[in-house]
Amino acid sequence: MGDEDAALRELRALRSASLPPGVAQFVDRMSATLQANKPLGFQLEFGLAPDSNINRATRSDTLGTVLGDFTLDEDAKARSGVGAMVRGLAQARFPLSDSIGLSARASGEANIYRDNDFNDITLDLSAGPQLRLGRTRLTAEAGVTGQWYGMEAYQRAWRLSLGGTQPIGSRSQLRVDATARWVDNKFNNLQDGHGRSVRARLERALSPRLLVAGSLGLDRFKAEDDAYSTRSWTAGLSAYRDIGRITVNAGVDFGRLRSDEQLALLPESRKDRWARFQLGAVFRNLTVAGFAPVVRLVVERNQSTVEYYDYKRTRTEFGISRAF
Repeated sequence: MGDEDAALRELRALRSASLPPGVAQFVDRMSATLQANKPLGFQLEFGLAPDSNINRATRSDTLGTVLGDFTLDEDAKARSGVGAMVRGLAQARFPLSDSIGLSARASGEANIYRDNDFNDITLDLSAGPQLRLGRTRLTAEAGVTGQWYGMEAYQRAWRLSLGGTQPIGSRSQLRVDATARWVDNKFNNLQDGHGRSVRARLERALSPRLLVAGSLGLDRFKAEDDAYSTRSWTAGLSAYRDIGRITVNAGVDFGRLRSDEQLALLPESRKDRWARFQLGAVFRNLTVAGFAPVVRLVVERNQSTVEYYDYKRTRTEFGISRAF
């Protein structure tokens, strides 16, 4: 009927009752859909994150060069730790007509450790128009991202993005995004440059409780120094399964990267083989005051011809999440 606030109130009242699992899932999905269309929305997640490699660094003691092996400093090697993890997202929508609107987003992520040298903080701001043509949704966006590492400015990036979402039948949806970015690296001017990327993601509901998604991305980055210029691709497959009021997700991603040239001191150019596995769950059946427990396990492996980029990492997250 168009009265979203009243509908959300009724759904909240229903969620407070003891509902059969199938009805509870329907209520949760309807509520999530209405939340996504709210003029103003917030999401917050925080917790603890034990990590075997907080700096994504190598475990090798040396770096092979054309002059022989160089010994790596302890700070350049893998360090483990337990950090406080915080993620947040705020978004606003301003409808101009039934088919045209404006949106703005602010998001951030921080991993804070006892040793401030390894603190990693990222903030992102973006805004742009949205257009609906029948069942097709088109978006354009301008944004800026800032990253701080060790409490010092690490890099800043500006981007322009175009995207489109198209339903395919009643069970599938395809989204394609193309992005241009410009990067200013505060630690090394030779890594300044510009990049182009394109990414496609196809989602399909196999049943009311099971959704699978596949993705493919291509990226080209041209830096001031060709040794830092790269070409890469990534691919992934993920699945989401509702078990009562628990949502379980699993995903695997892998990719390849290669640099245009080698650094003068290195015997060969950089070539990476990267893989990532994630398993997580959101326990909405244990919600208290709107906050639901979240658990994740992430395993990463990057195999590189340059020891400096070769690393292994296992990270677990224990936290709580809520949408407002």
